[in-house]
Amino acid sequence: MKFPGRRKNKHYFPISEKDRINIDQSFTGDESYHVVGIDQLLVDIECRVSDEFLKSYGLIKGQSQLIDYKVCDEIYLKLKAENKITGEFAGGTVGNTLHNFCTLSDERAVLLGSISKDITVGDYSFKYISSTSSKVDLNCLQPCNSPMGRAMCFVTEDGERTFGVSPGCMNELSPDHIPVTIIEKSCALLISAYTLRDESWPISKSTQKSCEIAKGSGVPIVLTLGTSSLVGGRRDFLLRFIEDYVNVVAMNMDEAAALTGIEDPLLALEKTLDITDMALLTVGANGLYVGSHVDEEFARHTDHELHTKSIVNYNRYEFSRAMKKADCQKPIRIYSHINPFMGGPVVIRNT
Repeated sequence: MKFPGRRKNKHYFPISEKDRINIDQSFTGDESYHVVGIDQLLVDIECRVSDEFLKSYGLIKGQSQLIDYKVCDEIYLKLKAENKITGEFAGGTVGNTLHNFCTLSDERAVLLGSISKDITVGDYSFKYISSTSSKVDLNCLQPCNSPMGRAMCFVTEDGERTFGVSPGCMNELSPDHIPVTIIEKSCALLISAYTLRDESWPISKSTQKSCEIAKGSGVPIVLTLGTSSLVGGRRDFLLRFIEDYVNVVAMNMDEAAALTGIEDPLLALEKTLDITDMALLTVGANGLYVGSHVDEEFARHTDHELHTKSIVNYNRYEFSRAMKKADCQKPIRIYSHINPFMGGPVVIRNT
């Protein structure tokens, strides 16, 4: 299996060995596979501001904070008049991920959340729907009387992104609106720590109900963490929640440090694997670390040079396929590191 573009390392997929499978075997079938995600539906509004502007509204640089609906309106109109709004897009951590997944894979995904009941051409709800991939199924969204949630993304001159979130109806997803069968038949449930910020929110209760359904059906649960301040404030809850429900944790270095208390990426991965099956950790320009488990019987040695950092020869078994720890008779931990493709993007853009 070859991929377009230049690669520093060889691909992991054998392409020279013939007749590995029966070419007459059909892989199409009638079975449908889909990913389900739960999100606080938002419209992302990107704008260019100064550090002084952030201070004038009491916004902490680099963090995500809640702002009042009227304050959000005031900021929006002010920046619109000054021509500093650079774009308005469908937002939300999980929503964006599902959109990208569908765009890249051409597969179906189902998004659960709440949206304004009355939608008119040009309003925020209209912009959300019109800029989301048609492969993302929005039929299960819960209609609400409240306005659409908005996330003001303030980009300062140094490229740092600060978020001011006006909730609107984004937290109103009711547990009664969760489609049980769709989750039971999915291949993964994707959730975010943002929906678990406050257990009194309807969307928090809906997220926990969905996790119960997924766990009972053997559907893998993937959790992406929020900002480091959110993780730090909910650390004990998140540690218990991950251990009880989550199979895969995705985080950046700041979030990993807040969760584990460890600032070394490999050691933070190692600590996270105490309570989950797999962890993904981004370290900015230094790429991505991946950690998981594999049964010793199926461990595959790497063909690449062995690397030692805080863990000796950490990439020894990086060619192994990740497994659930519960499925391993003799589980061992496997780690790998991936550099950004061709050095990574020059500019981070909203997709």
